[in-house]
Amino acid sequence: MKALMFGWEFPPHILGGLGTASYGLTQGMAEQADMDITFVIPKPSGDEDTSFLRIIGAGNTPIVYKDVAPDYVRERLERKMTPEQYYHLRDHIYADFSYRRTDDLGCIEFSGKYPDNLLEEINNYSIVAGVIARAEEVDIIHSHDWLTYPAGIHAKQITGKPLVVHVHATDFDRSRGNVNPTVFAIEMDGMNQADHIITVSDLTRRTVIEKYHQDPRKVTTVHNAVTPLSPAILNLPDKRGVKDKIVTFLGRITMQKGCEYFVEAAARVLAKKPEGVRFIMAGSGDKMDEMINLAARYNIADRFHFTGFMKGQQVYEVFRSSDVYVMPSVSEPFGISPLEAMQCGVPSIISYQSGCAEILNYAVKVDYWDVEAMADAIYALISYPEMHAFLREEGLREVNAITWVDAGRKVRAIYDTLCP
Repeated sequence: MKALMFGWEFPPHILGGLGTASYGLTQGMAEQADMDITFVIPKPSGDEDTSFLRIIGAGNTPIVYKDVAPDYVRERLERKMTPEQYYHLRDHIYADFSYRRTDDLGCIEFSGKYPDNLLEEINNYSIVAGVIARAEEVDIIHSHDWLTYPAGIHAKQITGKPLVVHVHATDFDRSRGNVNPTVFAIEMDGMNQADHIITVSDLTRRTVIEKYHQDPRKVTTVHNAVTPLSPAILNLPDKRGVKDKIVTFLGRITMQKGCEYFVEAAARVLAKKPEGVRFIMAGSGDKMDEMINLAARYNIADRFHFTGFMKGQQVYEVFRSSDVYVMPSVSEPFGISPLEAMQCGVPSIISYQSGCAEILNYAVKVDYWDVEAMADAIYALISYPEMHAFLREEGLREVNAITWVDAGRKVRAIYDTLCP
């Protein structure tokens, strides 16, 4: 089975959970002997793990014919693409787009991020998808999240192969219902054009059916999972440098993630226990300044620390130095971070409004808006060692049984129904 996947990010350079999920799912699917995955991202760095799949960079794919020497291709693209791969793609250009911003290899430049001209990059990505689809022999097309839906639709039109769209989040989640009409239209078009839709939770499945008016028979939930931790991660030291208990929030500091409820819960805990506990908010986002000011208004700034954006090993260093992890999301399609925290032996408190609440039995669950319940849960976990130890041990056992291999088998079963 040859799958052509379109994504927007891939480890080690990620900006959120989408890249982590893309890596885990493809690695889990690659365990199947006959699974052949080609994964497209806008701008690979050349240090991605390609031991179980092949990566094509949209920014390395020519859409305008340029006659260039192999040595120059090798010099320009380094580890990102061989001259042979470049020429193979170039031979499948089906029109001279005369795109004004192509470089001297005939390629469109991509930021590899989420820039201000994101809609332009999404459109450009769909143009490149047509070239790649003509060059690749595929059985099925799989698009991860709304940014890649136009690319998947174009590839489907070129190849005539079935399209699966993977809904990692919707704009209803990101905007708390105040959707961007342009984003909503892209999401709706992708779902309408898809032969099947995968959602990361039943919560998201209901949103797809109710808000995007999709046939329930066309929508299947495949919950996310976690990748087993390496010995290097498991043996990371506790670097907290203090004897205090550490309670951590890690994620985008945005309305969707419920960051203000975490600050309010922290204020209530500190009112009851002013010494011996500190709170960390790790991440970045448009509500960062507001959260700093909120902590100052509650007069807890000396017990509240903002670390900024963290990635890779930094994330696990924070987990290894934490006693409690809190994810108070207002609307979380899944939420991998509590599973990652539990892998490190950190009991987690999550909102009922998160997809991972559907599969976790050994995490404390509260409504995101119930700040009193959240504060009580935090206080209990830092005050009662027996409760902390129970959730630490049972949570670790539970999360270690949630594997990407199982998720990969479920995706493959969907492929098999579309490609009999």
